[in-house]
Amino acid sequence: METLTKTEEKVMQILWDIKRGFVKDIIDRMGEPQPPYNTISSLVRILEKKGFVDYKAYGKTHEYFPAISKLAYRSFTFKNFVANYFEGEPEKVLSFMVKEENVGQQEIQKMLQMLDDKENNLNKESDAN
Repeated sequence: METLTKTEEKVMQILWDIKRGFVKDIIDRMGEPQPPYNTISSLVRILEKKGFVDYKAYGKTHEYFPAISKLAYRSFTFKNFVANYFEGEPEKVLSFMVKEENVGQQEIQKMLQMLDDKENNLNKESDAN
């Protein structure tokens, strides 16, 4: 998987929202000023070559849909972000968020609860095996 340009990502966000659509459907959701049809058509074909989009053909018309889930791309992007800006260390992400006052005690408690839940689920799975 590779990182998308801002415009490619915008097209993917639209496709993830609408699930399936034609180039015109994508353009209709892009806002004003609307880009030219050929520009978006070319972008969708680039996304197809990159493996992000697939299609169903109806003669010369193509209905496009995501070939990569939003969750898979989010995970890939976040891992790259952590690797590139925080030396691959998640604790540096949390430290940054706390220092910038974006995360408070209540949010940290929620994260700790999620970690506890994850650990409990892993323990249950290993006990079942």
